[in-house]
Amino acid sequence: MSGLCLAAGLLSASLATSSFTLAWTHSVEKTAWEEDWAVEGHRLVLREARVHGSGAGMEPPSGARLEAGVWHYRPAVPAQPRLRLAHSPHVPPHLLCVQGRCATLAQHLPGLDNTAVVELFPCP
Repeated sequence: MSGLCLAAGLLSASLATSSFTLAWTHSVEKTAWEEDWAVEGHRLVLREARVHGSGAGMEPPSGARLEAGVWHYRPAVPAQPRLRLAHSPHVPPHLLCVQGRCATLAQHLPGLDNTAVVELFPCP
């Protein structure tokens, strides 16, 4: 099984998983967003994104499908070597979900300062 590593400054953690979901709240529209990612080799691959509604600057892309008020789509984003997540003090923190269990980045990285940038990447 692949692993996902998290790092912020001197803090680090690893999760034994080959897939995960990132969830957050849009800072202006207060709308929930979710992205399903897979760890494939040395890259992170975005499989699907979901937006719980729409609003200014949040129009669903062409080909998105609406299911029970949630837009589902597959973003045209190339595989990434890492993701960098910054936190806004105006919204709840990012959630990182593995096998249906969600926790904040600070719960995965105890001692995390909410102003820190957290990087997610495949474990070496």
